[in-house]
Amino acid sequence: MTERAPLSRKLSAIAESATLKVDAKAKALKADGKDVISYAAGEPDFSTPQFIVDAAAEALADPASYRYTPATGLAALREAVAAKTLRDSGLEVSPSQVIVTNGGKQSVYQAFQAVVNPGDEVLLPAPYWTTYPEAVRLADGIPVEVFAGADQDYKVTVEQLEAARTERTTVLVFVSPSNPTGSVYTAEETKAIGEWALEHGIWVISDEIYQNLTYEGATATSIVAAVPEVAGQTILVNGVAKTYAMTGWRVGWMVGPADAIKIAGNLQSHLSSNVNNVAQKAAIAALNGPQTEAEQMREAFDRRRRLIVSELSKIDGLIVPNPLGAFYVYPDVQGLLGRRWGGVTPTTSLELADLILEQAEVAVVPGEAFGPSGYIRMSYALGDDQLLAGLQRLQRLFAS
Repeated sequence: MTERAPLSRKLSAIAESATLKVDAKAKALKADGKDVISYAAGEPDFSTPQFIVDAAAEALADPASYRYTPATGLAALREAVAAKTLRDSGLEVSPSQVIVTNGGKQSVYQAFQAVVNPGDEVLLPAPYWTTYPEAVRLADGIPVEVFAGADQDYKVTVEQLEAARTERTTVLVFVSPSNPTGSVYTAEETKAIGEWALEHGIWVISDEIYQNLTYEGATATSIVAAVPEVAGQTILVNGVAKTYAMTGWRVGWMVGPADAIKIAGNLQSHLSSNVNNVAQKAAIAALNGPQTEAEQMREAFDRRRRLIVSELSKIDGLIVPNPLGAFYVYPDVQGLLGRRWGGVTPTTSLELADLILEQAEVAVVPGEAFGPSGYIRMSYALGDDQLLAGLQRLQRLFAS
């Protein structure tokens, strides 16, 4: 009998999402009765605001919600996204330049599919969200890491990007506020990077999913606002998940030049067709409705941000840059490596994360998921009591 044909080599090379893997491990330990406190998942602990849920309930009663709708999204939602893009990103676009997707992840995937050709190099500032390099590879591109450490507040410079650029460089990933670091580029830094990309004809995929979560007066300046001319070679990706505590609703979007949106829309028409209509109508309510509860959540994140930075900074050996956006802190833990803790001497942040989970029952994501070893990501999008309790466990574990 002939041996079965092999599985896809491309998909076989793709790694599982490290953040989801750690979160799943933490949940499994909880199910086994362990008192695990998880800082792993980038998911607000708040409930979706009630007026958004009410809009979904109304949609359930409308038979039109049960039918196919345009693959690129409901007209009313595309209009709402266009209005938000003008309001928050400073870019005026037609609703025809918007595609509504199944969460921000699908937007990221489709953006790379739209602008990457086989062998193209994609500049990926590191630390980076774990999905980016895999999405690049799925588009047959080559991710090129450009690392900036804690001494640079995890923000790359034009000089670093230029040093990494080759004749095969066609795309830059730009993320501000950043997942995993929480860093926010200043308006001047954003402008310099936008002008550099414009000069070299490089596409920019700008992930703005955290743009409404900034603190201490920081502003997430959109690259298309800083350099309007770069809009012709920029795709913005965004969604309702983080700002409105709607991670499970799975509504994101991509915004870009008409030609790029056209081919991405063709892809989506074969890949998934339309996002479920009930969730789309909920997203319309989120974008067009009162922003009071979203602001209250942002204020809670800010309070937690200040607490986690303060408490982590009490641990000798940690370097804790002050994040000005998103809901993550990204400590440099190299000062803890090579030292003995609870009978174990970790030499990598992966080993350190395992030690923390086993001995403190605290789940963090190691830096290897986002680039070089020597760092951990901790989300502070969890309840205040658990947030403090987990930090106190770490303080006890790493007490000198």
